[in-house]
Amino acid sequence: MSQTHRTVSADPVLLVSHDSAPSPSASAPAPAPTPTGSGSEEPAPPAGRWRSRLRLLALAGPAFIAGAWQFGPGNLTSAIQAGSRYGYSLIWVIAVATVLMVVFADMSIRVALRSRGSLVDTIKTTLGRPTGVAAGLGVFLITLAFSVGNAVGTGLGLSLVVGGNPMWWTLAVTAVIACIVFARSLYGVVEKLLLVIVAAMGIAFVATAIVTRPDWGAAAGGLVPVVPAGTGLLLVALVGTNFSMNAAFYTGYASRERGLRREQYRETTIVDTVPGIVAPGIMTALVVIAAAATLPGVGGAAGATLGDFSGVLEPIAGELGRTIFALGFFGAAVAAMIANATAGGTLLSDGLGFGNTLSSWRPRLGMLAVLAFGATVTVLAHGTSPVQLIIVAQALTVVVAPLLGVLLFVLTNNRRLMGDLANRWWQNVLAVVGIAAIFAVCYQLLVTVVL
Repeated sequence: MSQTHRTVSADPVLLVSHDSAPSPSASAPAPAPTPTGSGSEEPAPPAGRWRSRLRLLALAGPAFIAGAWQFGPGNLTSAIQAGSRYGYSLIWVIAVATVLMVVFADMSIRVALRSRGSLVDTIKTTLGRPTGVAAGLGVFLITLAFSVGNAVGTGLGLSLVVGGNPMWWTLAVTAVIACIVFARSLYGVVEKLLLVIVAAMGIAFVATAIVTRPDWGAAAGGLVPVVPAGTGLLLVALVGTNFSMNAAFYTGYASRERGLRREQYRETTIVDTVPGIVAPGIMTALVVIAAAATLPGVGGAAGATLGDFSGVLEPIAGELGRTIFALGFFGAAVAAMIANATAGGTLLSDGLGFGNTLSSWRPRLGMLAVLAFGATVTVLAHGTSPVQLIIVAQALTVVVAPLLGVLLFVLTNNRRLMGDLANRWWQNVLAVVGIAAIFAVCYQLLVTVVL
């Protein structure tokens, strides 16, 4: 039998019972209104209302972690290539992938809320131990593919800022991240810093999309499904990064670690699941739009490079724009590297029955294995185009995704397990579309590699 561990955040806001939340009527009377200079009187908001808002904000987290994981170097590189090579025509892929990602992340969260153990434990109990082991190994294999793009991305990002050989920077960053894995108290500080950097880059992309004056009509036309000739691995990579089944699967683990309860499901969906997944989708679409507007045809059939795209922020920040982009790209790569290694090590350990607590040495060994794999492939592939290496690595992430999608679909249709949180008909329709899409891109990957 596997060991199941549940970690509840020490955040005092999260430890307040949802049912015991003070209502506005139960709070202390508001102080008497103070006349303003204009003669108007504005009563102070009840303390209970502010506490309720704080509790809502405290629910945000699991889906935002998955979204930040998605918006890594592979996502940025794929979006740059899509915009520079095919203009606005592949924006629909991001839109559809984002909707499907919301559906499967929501399925994972619902399973977590209804289960006594982790998702892998639930699969073992419901569908048999071999299936649960396969799920854990499946996520681990996907994280190995993601680790290559993350490793290459960290080296590229730093080399754009300070110069030097990207491979050596990759090895240096991997060593630092390995230290963070064994000093978990540092992770929160590093994560917050990196998210600030990525958020700054996101704001810069929004501003750039406005300043460069793209053809918004053509961009809207990109929502109409069309597959340009020669997309090949790029199309697969776009789906693999924006419809990340392993990130959706891991959202359930993050929800359990946050201590979310059944009665918080609706609020969690509103403040976390939907915005946490949609935000990186919008940012990715803006990257495509910015690349299509500023780098059309740059790089020919190979598409624009990261060096080319680093200049896309120059209209609003001058030469500093290149540094902002490079730091943002580096921040996205490191944040994704940490989250990816954490998920891979946790799911591998859980699948093998060794538990899923981050304080255990076995999940940490799995994390180190993920980091080591990315660094090793980067060294062995030295001399290969970094951009092409990232694209290939992201494309390979779809190989095991159908298994995870089918497992989530089966669990969420088990009414004995799910009760009132079982899939509704429209959720099943979207889930079937998502699974069919994953199988389709797997077929596209097979055809592209073989032919």
